Amino acid sequence: KYQSRHGSENSILDTDPISFRDNIQINDTGLLIAPSPRRRSSSTSEQTHQIKFEFDVTDFFMFGSPLALVLAYRKISSPDDKTCNITRPICNQIYNMFHPTDPVASRLEPLLSARFSLLPPVNVARYTKYPLGNGQPHHLVEVLQANTQIFNDMQPRRLSEVSLQSTVSGIDDIPLQAISALQQKWWGNKRMDYALYCPEGLSNFPTHALPHLLHASYWESSDVIAFILRQVSASEGIPLTGSEDRETSFTPGQPREKWTKKRTSVKLKNVTANHRANDVIVKEGLPQTIVARFMYGPLDMITLTGEKVDIHVMRDVPSGEWTYIATEVTDKTGRVTYTFTEDKSLNYGLYPIKMVVRGDHTSVDFFMAIVPPKTECVVFSIDGSFTASMSVTGRDPKVRAGAVDVVRHWQELGYLIIYTTGRPDMQHHRVVSWLSQHNFPHGLVSFADGLSTDPLGHKTAYLNNLIQNHGMIIQCAYGSSKDITVYTSIGVKPKQIFIVGKASKKQHSLATVLTDGYAAHLAALLAHGGSRPAQGNARMVIPRGYFGLPGQANRRRSSAKRTASYPTNVESNPLERTFSVRRYQLP
Repeated sequence: KYQSRHGSENSILDTDPISFRDNIQINDTGLLIAPSPRRRSSSTSEQTHQIKFEFDVTDFFMFGSPLALVLAYRKISSPDDKTCNITRPICNQIYNMFHPTDPVASRLEPLLSARFSLLPPVNVARYTKYPLGNGQPHHLVEVLQANTQIFNDMQPRRLSEVSLQSTVSGIDDIPLQAISALQQKWWGNKRMDYALYCPEGLSNFPTHALPHLLHASYWESSDVIAFILRQVSASEGIPLTGSEDRETSFTPGQPREKWTKKRTSVKLKNVTANHRANDVIVKEGLPQTIVARFMYGPLDMITLTGEKVDIHVMRDVPSGEWTYIATEVTDKTGRVTYTFTEDKSLNYGLYPIKMVVRGDHTSVDFFMAIVPPKTECVVFSIDGSFTASMSVTGRDPKVRAGAVDVVRHWQELGYLIIYTTGRPDMQHHRVVSWLSQHNFPHGLVSFADGLSTDPLGHKTAYLNNLIQNHGMIIQCAYGSSKDITVYTSIGVKPKQIFIVGKASKKQHSLATVLTDGYAAHLAALLAHGGSRPAQGNARMVIPRGYFGLPGQANRRRSSAKRTASYPTNVESNPLERTFSVRRYQLP
């Protein structure tokens, strides 16, 4: 525990850190000598000594970090400067996670306020017992309210009588000025020290071996992963520091209401939502109908029936503003079907759609593309053309080398990208997350409606509907040997069908087999006459970008390069705020 020699709230470690590198001195013999004490000017701003990142940091998680020891050493090396606070990091919240038996890690909170040495660190809830957390308070004000006996004599110097009488509801013994002073120097609005469960058997291990074992355990701990997800998901709506020029994330326009059916709240207790919807492609002038399904729990154990769902659309993507369209009620299968009325119909373009459950504000996101006649597209079968390994559960299968570059090539030429799969739509989130993780260009995705005994039949019906009813033109189609019959039946010529993987000799006459892989195929496409730009007006209304994961709102991140890529010119676009990471400039 860090105790203050002066009986004040701050310990002797509460001074501003001085750069150790700037104070290194070497004598004539070439040996290091102790730096001379130096007081920093009180007029010097703390911000001038901080590095400004080119991105915003919301939450910063540390695993077994010795940062507290480093800061303590820096302060001890400057005993003359005991009044300044430690410089606050440029982020919203610090989480210092450690194992109590780790000889390297140490607590941060007593450095900022010595009184926190009287409080134990927050115990991270075990995921096996409390997957959604144990409800233990983490916020700073809640901690002060629950421990008034420790903080009730936090009397700052030179308090006026008015300040002494100013209090916060529920913590009447703690002056408001003292609470404000603590909040200003605190690294966030929550507790910072979090202790993880440590098996008793580790006490028998040698001390010098513990840091290595404990560090490796962070990356496979369900407790750590669940804790991080809970904190990140809870802070999504908080504006990022220095991002005043960006739009805020989506906020439901309708408040939460009680469930229409009393049994709904009981059925949905301790289950997660698995809502989904296929992207929609509609030829301009035809009825614009969207369908979404609202399910909960693994394997669709619970169907949301007879409950209200609000429908929103982003009409003006550059502005990032959502427009409320209507409220519908789910049917007995958990589906909501809505057809846009004439006064609310959309023009040419790609529109994000968000459907929000009124009872718990869970939602589903998808796209609706309004395209002109004879829009040219390129079709990719996800399992057939992208995956280099089999994964029935939808976990992270390997991606074929060069697959991303081939898709990007067609997108750059202005073609609408369509992804098809015979997988059930209950795997929608997992598969789209896989596409996003591997940086695939954005496209419209189609899944089978539930478990199907004829997944190839679903692909055939879906693509045939696009051709016959919506005037789509398939320029090329990619897949495995199983997809040849699908593409042939809808009229795609053999020279336009590209197959990866094994194929029989008979199938070589029905399609073009890419025996040398995507790298050689891309070189052929880039050669003169290998491919042409898309024709018509569709290329002017179809944006180019990448898949984005939920929770990436208002954040910029570098795209993960999973395959070799040729350089392209990119610029940020408002579409990335909710659905994509990066978007190419239109021609």
